[in-house]
Amino acid sequence: MVGAGPVGPAIGNRLLKTPRYVTYYWVEVGMSDVIVVGAGVVGAACAYYAARAGLDVTVVDRGPVAGGTTGSGEGNVLVSDKEPGPELDLAVLSNRLWRSLAGSLTGSPTGQGFEFEPKGGLVVAETEEVQRQLTGLVAKQGLEHSLVPASELRDYEPHLAEGLAGGVYYPQDAQVQPMLAAAALLRHGADSFGHGTLRLRLGVTVTGVLRSGERVTGVRTSHGDLLGGAVVNAAGTWGGEVAALAGVDLPVRPRRGFILVTEPLLEPLIRHKVYTAAYVTNVASDSAGLETSAVVEGTPAGTVLIGASRERVGFDRTTSVPVLARLAAQAVALFPALRDVRAIRSYCGFRPYCPDHLPVIGADPRAPGLYHACGHEGAGIGLAPATGHLLAQLIAGERPDLDLSPFRPDRFTSQEAA
Repeated sequence: MVGAGPVGPAIGNRLLKTPRYVTYYWVEVGMSDVIVVGAGVVGAACAYYAARAGLDVTVVDRGPVAGGTTGSGEGNVLVSDKEPGPELDLAVLSNRLWRSLAGSLTGSPTGQGFEFEPKGGLVVAETEEVQRQLTGLVAKQGLEHSLVPASELRDYEPHLAEGLAGGVYYPQDAQVQPMLAAAALLRHGADSFGHGTLRLRLGVTVTGVLRSGERVTGVRTSHGDLLGGAVVNAAGTWGGEVAALAGVDLPVRPRRGFILVTEPLLEPLIRHKVYTAAYVTNVASDSAGLETSAVVEGTPAGTVLIGASRERVGFDRTTSVPVLARLAAQAVALFPALRDVRAIRSYCGFRPYCPDHLPVIGADPRAPGLYHACGHEGAGIGLAPATGHLLAQLIAGERPDLDLSPFRPDRFTSQEAA
């Protein structure tokens, strides 16, 4: 039971099948315009938009497509949890791009190929004071929304618990299946812009950076050298390690999170992405300790995903039953009907955390030819298209649609980078 019962071991994302429709090009290559290190959703988006801009791209990853943080994500495409500022601007752009991609990559406006669900998000307040805080936040965000009084909460979610003070509904919030989304971006980047424009080199570890003078000109790998006009560090939680190969400091750290998955339900129980206001606070927190907040949503497969936890424990993958029990209790408090639903498994992943909670996007002035697209913490799936789009514009010599200075790689102090 979600309320109280055993939890299965962590065995990956909610879909166990591996995407089978990615076109893999294992041909030997000369010099690419762009080498992307990382085949997660951010790296896939960088590769897709670079290929669309007419650039030849090679993607290299030591594992499979979406084998790292992307494969352990919920698939959030959120604007609701962002404070006003550069990250919210990035999220709004990315939200618009995801909706466009849902049609262009799948041939369906509903994004059936990677389960794009524009279902909206409902943020609920447990007290009147929290509802006032939510009302103040949404007024500053300037996003499309509806204030939901307590008496109307069950019009949105009939199975919500009683006694909540109200909430805010954000129609722009959405969800994707992250592994399928990454695979779709790579497939269409390879197939839509000319055969050979986008190549994948999987199971290949980057071991060093090549230079001509001060300029980065490629990467050294376990399978030989790859030359490129630009190298994009899209290694997610391991972005700091890739940066170090180029001799630059990038304070990207792992922040572990667990997800519970229930048995498939015969009838949908939850209509939207639903979370408590504490989730917004936890996203912005600097605490290294354990923080949890109720985040509950259904999937097309009928399962319910339950999160979210955050803690900085390095790359420790040990399943924490107390954390899972806390997540289950918070979910049941929000949706009492979950008490009689069994949890069939759990999984964990590592969010690529930066000290100021902003991703690192752009050219690194300390290593000309090196670009970064990492450090998105728990928002990488949602922010991937905008990241790839803006970086492709920069590499192609165009003016990016958004100011990238807030995300610049050299913004950290020496103490933060240590």
